[in-house]
Amino acid sequence: MGKKFFGIVGLGVMGENLALNIMSRGFSVAGFDLDPAKRESFAQRTAGKDAAVTSNLAELTGTLETPRRILMMVPAGKAVDAVLADVRPHLAAGDLLIDGGNSYFADTERRLKELQGTGILYVGTGVSGGEEGALRGPSIMPGGNPAAWPLIKPVFQSIAARTDDGTPCCEWVGNGGAGHFVKMVHNGIEYGDMQMICEAFFLMEKLLGMSPTEMHRVFTEWNAGELNSYLIEITADILAKTDPETGKAMVHVILDTAEQKGTGKWTSQVSLDLGIPAQTIADAVFARMLSALKKERVAASATLKGPPIQFAGERTDMLEKIRQALFCSKICSYAQGFQLLRAANAEYGWDLRFGSIAMLWRAGCIIRAQFLGKIKDAYERNPGLANLLLDPYFAGKLTAYQPAWRSVVAAAVENGIPVPAFMSALSYFDSYRSATLPANLLQAQRDYFGAHTYRRVDREGVFHTHWKE
Repeated sequence: MGKKFFGIVGLGVMGENLALNIMSRGFSVAGFDLDPAKRESFAQRTAGKDAAVTSNLAELTGTLETPRRILMMVPAGKAVDAVLADVRPHLAAGDLLIDGGNSYFADTERRLKELQGTGILYVGTGVSGGEEGALRGPSIMPGGNPAAWPLIKPVFQSIAARTDDGTPCCEWVGNGGAGHFVKMVHNGIEYGDMQMICEAFFLMEKLLGMSPTEMHRVFTEWNAGELNSYLIEITADILAKTDPETGKAMVHVILDTAEQKGTGKWTSQVSLDLGIPAQTIADAVFARMLSALKKERVAASATLKGPPIQFAGERTDMLEKIRQALFCSKICSYAQGFQLLRAANAEYGWDLRFGSIAMLWRAGCIIRAQFLGKIKDAYERNPGLANLLLDPYFAGKLTAYQPAWRSVVAAAVENGIPVPAFMSALSYFDSYRSATLPANLLQAQRDYFGAHTYRRVDREGVFHTHWKE
């Protein structure tokens, strides 16, 4: 069958489906995995196609055309370093390695530096869309050594998802760790989106007493409007599903403890490192952590009592308020994510194009949504936009919807229903729009106990007061 165009290390669900996607576009593939069962699965699924399965990395590299193009789809961290160490002796200058996992961007930066002077090209690329996206068209966010882009552009753009106008959801993001950074922020925003949707669901269930079937109809209706998105769509599908064993709604037989893989945590940690308030994303991470304390929560529920849940209003009116609150909270979460991209761009000199990044997420990925087109429009109107909240479209929506948003958060507080992301987003909005904040007192406290000094409102300079004579 001859030499193969593209190599893949790691033939799990994502690696195998990406291989099938690549082959469907006319490119030949060679694959390798340490697990013999995965190699066998790959051989069976590619039988009769222009593919090869290899038993080790030396055989894989020998099977590929030069320059070799090798995509690593292995767990982030030590596994990536192990593959790099094992495959490097079999590579030559001009060959290309691609890390397609959820690697931490600083690890990608480190690996790029380690390969300097070898002639081996390196790319860290975000891939979003899950199992189905990998097979049918993911969102792809490549960054790293720019000399590598021409070698992989035809493959990546051919397998990527496409927007309605046919534009592939794949474009070069920037140098260094830019690709993995953008994917990290994507995942942080994803955490926020999912938590907000869960809070809307919880309000419908606890405050309004709605059944999953009723909520299915509401989310289906919302998906036909400005909240149109993949996550709203799948939420509607989930709420319609019945457990075949018990006959109950599937959502009610799933234990309320959420897991995570770490990218949301990374987003929150980096926001602290860069000094960017991304509290809504962080609160979504904390909500998952709190959910994991199931035994403690069950015990606490017997001791710590809140107010009785009472709702005497019109359900249809409250549902519209919840929809508007969800939309406003979503704006703030995305604003925080793009603020983080803006800060990283200044810190690392990546030359990120924010409108283009929004379009990379317009199809194929988990946060794909109609809403992203509005973000692209915002950055086209003003490439130097300081914050999405200041764009006329988003500012107009926040102005129009904030009474409903405040009403929903107040109702949640009065009835003891936790909505941390809704509340955090509203606090972010109120803080960002405030010309003054109580940080003057905070800085006075710091100067009082630690002589940390302060600045004055009426003249330049740094000052210290002897607070207690």
